[in-house]
Formats: sequence, structure tokens, C-alpha cells
Amino acid sequence: MASPRCAAALAELLGETLAAPDGSSVSTASLPARGVSLVGLYFGYCGGGGSGGPGAQLAASLAAFYARFQPAAAPSEPEQPAAKAAQQRLEIVFVSAEQDQPRWQEATRAMPWLALPFADKRRKLKLWNKFRVSNIPSLIFIDAITGKVVCQNGLLVIRDDPEGLEFPWGPRPFQEVIAGPLVQNKGQSQDSSTLEGSYVGVYFSAHWCPPCRSLTRVLVESYRKIKEVGQKFEIVFVSADRSEDSFKQYFSEMPWLAVPYADEARRSRLNRLYGIQGIPTLVILDPKGEVITRQGRVEVLNDLDCREFPWYPKPVLELTEANAVHLNEGPCLVLFVDSDDDGESEAAKQLIQPIAEKIIAKYRAKDEEAPLLFFVAGEDNMTDSLRDYTNLPEAAPLLTILDMSARAKYVMDVEEITPDVVEAFVNDFLLDKLKPEPV
Repeated sequence: MASPRCAAALAELLGETLAAPDGSSVSTASLPARGVSLVGLYFGYCGGGGSGGPGAQLAASLAAFYARFQPAAAPSEPEQPAAKAAQQRLEIVFVSAEQDQPRWQEATRAMPWLALPFADKRRKLKLWNKFRVSNIPSLIFIDAITGKVVCQNGLLVIRDDPEGLEFPWGPRPFQEVIAGPLVQNKGQSQDSSTLEGSYVGVYFSAHWCPPCRSLTRVLVESYRKIKEVGQKFEIVFVSADRSEDSFKQYFSEMPWLAVPYADEARRSRLNRLYGIQGIPTLVILDPKGEVITRQGRVEVLNDLDCREFPWYPKPVLELTEANAVHLNEGPCLVLFVDSDDDGESEAAKQLIQPIAEKIIAKYRAKDEEAPLLFFVAGEDNMTDSLRDYTNLPEAAPLLTILDMSARAKYVMDVEEITPDVVEAFVNDFLLDKLKPEPV
């Protein structure tokens, strides 16, 4: 039985109670005690797109999948793999983006699983930000005891393992997932073991995607520059092309390796391993197969000369057009400065870096991503547009937290910005003590 302390971790994440299909409340802390070891957070709207639409098809597949893990679904022969999976309980919690309460009530009553209460809108938003949900529907599996992510891309699990035989779908080492032959664009093959001892870029991309093609052109030059200076670096292309002909056409432009297009299972496992929600995505790994950064795309575009390869993350970034995409992924602290003053941008980075490092270290110790990204923004057309869009004052320096997904901003109105001011501002935000202003 789960300890009260363990059960509290899940309640802290999801709230004290969840809504059952019949409208009753279920104690979140009771889930581990009932044998639930895995919770699937199902992010989406209530609309099903009609009885034959893709939303309805997904709901039917998910309901059948969910049923396999309920007590009544357990077979009578416990030694069978399916029986083992069925006995390990799965619960699903619907985290809705629906704004209309009657529509939400109608939809959740038709679902066999639980839901985050409609009124708990702030918690819903925090969950979307915490798990960096950028596309819906999305299904993320978390450990019911610790609340930590087990699998970021649960929809692929339903497709790849509809019987639930691989439960609980925890992360596996890169070397294990990538194991097998890799191909070059001339048709030659080599074993994945040749990647050992090298930095590796796992490149999720497709020819039909214009941003992917643009990034590929830049990445080809970056790859050559890195190799020319003697770095042990390889890229593995994981295709999302819609046909093998498209794959071959696109791959012919690439000087690196690829997972064979026919090996759909391995391509899918890599997508699951890194929780890919959109392309292009470039994940950079160290020689041990550990993730250095999932933001290789931004790093490549920001560092065309590859001077900072292998792009270990920096606590504080200077806001540019290339990395401004991060503003849409979750809350970001942005310190606006007057960049006409030489050295002010660097001084601003030094000002906020200690608190950024402290926050990053705190969440890394919990094996979680930091809930805030940290930026310094100078004066240019891009930051001027950002100020206009968010209706920020022209003052500089100006300390803000921008939460674009929530269309909210927080502005620190003080005469002097000090490390203590920054730390208090960040801590108050994390403790929900700040009142948001609309963007």
C-alpha cells in the first residue's frame, strides 16, 4: 500500500479530488491505495469530431485500451503476460481544454475514466505548462506514486501495444532502443553499435514539413563543420515521411545515418522515448546516450559556427528570433534591458543567473524540467513586437514573466532590480502568489 507521503505527491499534482463519470468526487490520494500504479493524463477538447471522426476513433481505442487494465479485465491465468498487465491498474485523468461547462459535463459523463474538475482551471493550465503540451490530443503516462513522467507519448503506446503487454512502458536506454542496422543514403548499412563513444543527434523530420527542410539545409552545414574539427558526432534521421519514396528523396540530401523507413516499430519507439510532439525536433545526446538538450533545432540556428557544440543548456538565454519559439511552450522570465548600453545585457544575465541555476538544479534533482525558462531581451524589432503584443511598458530594465499559453503576464514594478527582487518574484510566481494580467 502506498504511504500517505507518496499519495500526497499525486494529490499535489492533480488536486485533492477528481471527477468521476457519474459526477461524484474521487479522492486523488486513494488511487495508489486502490492499486493504481500508472496514471495517464489525457489532454484534449471534448469534441469527438462526429461518430466516425478521428476524435471518436481515438476515444474508442483509448476506452478499449483502458478497459484492459481494470480489475474485471484480468484473465484467470495470472502467469500469462496479458494477465500480469491487467492486474497492474491504470487510471486515466482527462485534462480538458473545454471552456463550456455543459459540454464538458456531457463529454465526461460518456468517458469511463476520471477528469480534472472543470472549475480547477488554474491547475489545468499548470499541468499543460508542466508537461509542455503543445499538441492535442496528448496522453502522458506518469507514475502514480511519484508523479514523474514514465512515457511522454502515450498515444503511440496505444497504437504500438494495444494489448498492453509492455506495461508500464518506462524509458529504456537509447542504445537499447536504437539497436539494429542503420542506413546511409547510398544504401550501405552499418550497425548502431558504431555510434558508441560519439555525440549523437536524433533528428525527427519529414520532407512534407517546410520548417524541416529549412533546418536540414542548415544542419547539413553544421554537421560538416563539427566533423571537420574532429568531433565524434553522428546524426540519426528518424523519418516521419508518409511514403518510402518521400523518405528516399529527402534522405538523399543528408550525409548522415537513418533508421530504415521499413522499421516502423523502431521509429515509433524513438518517438516514444523522447516524447516527440512536433517536427522538426533534434535531440542531442552525449556519448553515454544521455540527453544534453531536446532543443537542438534552436541551438543549431543560434550557433551557425558550432562554437558551442555540443550545446549544453545555458541557465539564461538572450532572446532571439531563433529561440523565441520557447515563449509559447510555457512560462518564461524575461528581463528587458537597454542594449544600447554596452555590457548591460551581460550584466543582466549575471543578475538572474544564480536564481535560474538554483531553480534548474532543484527540479533536476527531482528529475523534472524547470517550470520557468530565463531570458534577457535587448532592443530590436523582435522584442519591440513582443512588447507591443503583450502590452508591456517601454521601461528598461523591466522584469516580467510571460505565460503565452495562458495569455497572462506578470510585471515586477520596482525602481531597482536586484538578485533578491528576482528571487522573490520567481518564488511568488511558483507559489501562485502573483496576480496575472491579461496579455
